[in-house]
Amino acid sequence: MQDQRKKLRVIVNCAVFAAITAILAQVEIPLPVVPISGQTLAVGLTATILGSRQGAIAMVGYAALGAIGLPVFAGFKGGAQVLIGPTGGYIFGFILTAFITGFILEKTKFNLTMALVANIVGMIVTLICGTIQLKFVLDMSWNQALAAGVYPFIAVGLIKAFLASWIGITVRNRLVKARFLPAKKETVA
Repeated sequence: MQDQRKKLRVIVNCAVFAAITAILAQVEIPLPVVPISGQTLAVGLTATILGSRQGAIAMVGYAALGAIGLPVFAGFKGGAQVLIGPTGGYIFGFILTAFITGFILEKTKFNLTMALVANIVGMIVTLICGTIQLKFVLDMSWNQALAAGVYPFIAVGLIKAFLASWIGITVRNRLVKARFLPAKKETVA
């Protein structure tokens, strides 16, 4: 019975954070090639609160919802064409970002300093994944891809990394205290 409760809690956590990502994706500032959106903030929050495994599962769920056509991506877009299009690399990068960000926190400590380090690393991972796909899909040079897919997002990315760290650690601590999250990493078979 206890195992079933743990599994249910994991499913609910992942579903809630996939939904939060879908909602924050609609907060966007349009730019010519790649918009600035709340998706990356949501990825950082997800990883900071849930950790590597659940964070990555939540992002797989988010990507899957969009892949089947639900309008969960930035600008109320959905469908496989978004994933194979110029911005799809960022979405695939969210899965890796959530895992790496959460992994760093699990191997160090869930505190503001380590969360900021982990979220900055995560931001870099997202930008690398997104820029690689952007370059090849739009047949850009590396300089063009960096100019369109990295440089405009550095300052905003650092702000979002700080917000994800601060809000994420605050929320995580409260969820642990309320026993909605385990204090230590918990494995579910």
